[in-house]
Amino acid sequence: MFERLEDSTMAQIPTSAIAAAGLVGGYATARWTGVRPLGGVILAAAGTVAAREWHRRTSPTTTALLGAGYVAAFAGSHPLAKRIGAWPAVFTAAAAVAAASYAAADR
Repeated sequence: MFERLEDSTMAQIPTSAIAAAGLVGGYATARWTGVRPLGGVILAAAGTVAAREWHRRTSPTTTALLGAGYVAAFAGSHPLAKRIGAWPAVFTAAAAVAAASYAAADR
């Protein structure tokens, strides 16, 4: 019973929103608390939830590609931040992940 309720609730939340929220929320948590590992927990938790939904909605290959994109966006936001600033880099990375996730899993 609880598994079905959870699945139906998760099916209503776009994975693009979950992934973008993980990137933005992870950075915001790390910045405002000063505890970088706590931001990492938020990032990882959202990534895990998104990956679970990607796996449920798409193929293993698509799930792996979206997961790699999530990690690449996180990593890529760091050098990008040196050029355009931290928040713009995080929002750019989040938008890229959200667009890919929407195209591959949410449409």
